[in-house]
Amino acid sequence: MDAQKFLAEFGVIANAPGGVTRLRELILALAVQGRLVSQDESEEPAIKQLERIKTIAQSRPATGRRKKAVATIHRGSQESSQLPQGWVSTRLCDLVRVLNGRAYSKAELLEAGTPVLRVGNLFTSNRWYFSNLELDEDKYCDAGDLLFAWSASFGPFIWRGGRVIYHYHIWKLDLFSSEEINKSFLYTWLLEKTQEIKASGHGISMAHMTKEKFEQLEISIPPLEEQFRIVAKVDELIALCDQLEAQQQERLKLQNSLRQSTLQAVASATSPYELQATWARLADNFGQLFHTPEDVDVVVAELKNLAVRGLLAEASVALPDLDVIKADCSQLRAQYITDGLMRRQKLVGMAECEEIYPDHWAVTAFDEVAVVIGGVTKGRDLRGKQVMVCPYLAVANVQRGHFKLEGLKSIEIAAEELAKYQIHEGDLLITEGGDWDKVGRTAIWRGGVANCLHQNHVFKARVPSGQLLNEWVELVFNSGIGRDYFAGASKQTTNLASINMTQVRSFALPIPPLDEQQRILSALSELTTHCNKWRRQLERKQALSALLAGAVVSSFTGIAIEQDEEPMKAPQTELIAPLRLGTAPDIKAQAPLATTLARHNGEMSAKDLWQRFGGEIDAFYAQLKTEVACGWILEPTPAEMREKSADTVSA
Repeated sequence: MDAQKFLAEFGVIANAPGGVTRLRELILALAVQGRLVSQDESEEPAIKQLERIKTIAQSRPATGRRKKAVATIHRGSQESSQLPQGWVSTRLCDLVRVLNGRAYSKAELLEAGTPVLRVGNLFTSNRWYFSNLELDEDKYCDAGDLLFAWSASFGPFIWRGGRVIYHYHIWKLDLFSSEEINKSFLYTWLLEKTQEIKASGHGISMAHMTKEKFEQLEISIPPLEEQFRIVAKVDELIALCDQLEAQQQERLKLQNSLRQSTLQAVASATSPYELQATWARLADNFGQLFHTPEDVDVVVAELKNLAVRGLLAEASVALPDLDVIKADCSQLRAQYITDGLMRRQKLVGMAECEEIYPDHWAVTAFDEVAVVIGGVTKGRDLRGKQVMVCPYLAVANVQRGHFKLEGLKSIEIAAEELAKYQIHEGDLLITEGGDWDKVGRTAIWRGGVANCLHQNHVFKARVPSGQLLNEWVELVFNSGIGRDYFAGASKQTTNLASINMTQVRSFALPIPPLDEQQRILSALSELTTHCNKWRRQLERKQALSALLAGAVVSSFTGIAIEQDEEPMKAPQTELIAPLRLGTAPDIKAQAPLATTLARHNGEMSAKDLWQRFGGEIDAFYAQLKTEVACGWILEPTPAEMREKSADTVSA
């Protein structure tokens, strides 16, 4: 794709899902390919800088264990012709010394002292630990140092804080010469390499990236003056991306405000005729009001509120036959008591209701029109009884208006209890607890699972009268009116809430005449169908624009953008090969693992040793690697791995 076509499609790319991110990726890719700024023939070729860097590196004292040197890449004439003028390819280890951070056990992390910089502190965590240990100078980093995190979250950073000790999952990249290589250019190259690793589909982590592999990464460097120009141009363009992103956020705020005012007009309609006019305005301005598929969900929720207020259909000339509905419910309740399915109980009063419904509707306690029953409790003593195993619905299985039936669990009950706890087609299932905004979720059971029961945290309600539709009750409970009632009535703790059966039974249920219930539900279904069409349009638009943005970046950079796929879940495993004591460490040596092995006959499983170590798993493996390298622990044999249950924690 040429520049003119790119500019012509820029608006689509920038406004695609993740479009600005794609632009940032494009900037970095072009930067490290030498296509972001022009080359200057008069500038000294980068190979001269590289030679001076190598001379400086050779004069530096070695640290740590010596490794076999790997030949530096110097491109031949044919290969170098593929590089921009004046550039040279080499290995990262020719430019920097990659230094390991220090592994800490849990006991060594204190509440005061020198801050210990962990990977989490570079990304999201403000929780700091400290150390009082005196370490070698290369275990500290200061403002301006170039770092690379290589844990589950990974990427480069230029440290902007004060003096800290950097943790094991952070490498410090010590430049051999800051005068011959621009640190910010190295940072830019590492940023691009990070996004390349993420886009390659090799995972969200750098689990397979060892220090040795990292040091051998191939890097192409430009002349020093060009490095400075590249860094300046990257900073300029990234700043423009930030500005564009801020403008998009501001536009979204304005769009949200306009959508809310339009929805408010719809919600404030006092008659079906007024609703029709405000709905037409909403439909005509769809493109300006809706940006994401999730925006449409707000409209659907508001439609349900309008439906429950009686604004989606013409009023009926009849009145609801409340006496018949109550009589049908009383008859069913009496039958349940006779059959031993429930105990006799007093009817509960209706909860306070401030909602205003059409005058010809009835409003009554749910208890007077439905029979509500609690579910089966787990862990009961069934000794001496004939038992049977049945699937059951838990809170997680009951959603608003539908069920999630994957992985249904089973429970033992007495065979004589099946009639009490079994759910039948048409039953309403209502959740007792969960997050505060999920209490009272309601769905109608449509069958499909034989002998299915409901757990005690899911209420079952049966509406016996043909004058009151289950679909109407489901709509009311799942509307804003129902959700507000259950959230307000619930007993709330931190992030959790629950309601009791009395609160469900006392809910003030509005009841229109039967024909009006049917018209409202039909109108809601039709309008929801329109909303779903809008949603699918936005989904297609987002998918196509995201594909276009990815294709543009690929055409410019030659780097394919990995499309999202369903992630493959690896089975959880545990190491069962034993760890054995090697050469006994000196009493002053920092060898907590070998010391523990010595106290336990010189052999222990990795899991047991980790648990006795008492630190984080990352720190354990770091310490293990150190002690194996020192010979205090024998090199483990190729480990046998076995799958373990999901609730088992192991090393």
